[in-house]
Amino acid sequence: MENWITRIVATLCAAGSIGLFWTLGIFVIVPWREGRMLALNAVELQVIGVPLVLGSAIAWGALHVFSIADRATNPRAYAAIRALLVLACIAATVGGIAWTQARFA
Repeated sequence: MENWITRIVATLCAAGSIGLFWTLGIFVIVPWREGRMLALNAVELQVIGVPLVLGSAIAWGALHVFSIADRATNPRAYAAIRALLVLACIAATVGGIAWTQARFA
């Protein structure tokens, strides 16, 4: 039973991380479309950096919580969860970019 509680908490953390990566995708599109990704001002750097840093930290934490439940007992499931979380974070970022482009194009 404790493993299921641990997995539920880790899933909630992973969902938050995915949401932050989606937010990153929304905010990164403006300077990207204008071709000035390497010339961000302080506000834009903060708006892009916060979801990136927090999303990465929360995803890392979620993986550690998943490892408490699955690393020793089921290493294949843990490896699959790691891969799926990375793919979900990348897909969320791309989804945020695509959503913003479709909405404001």
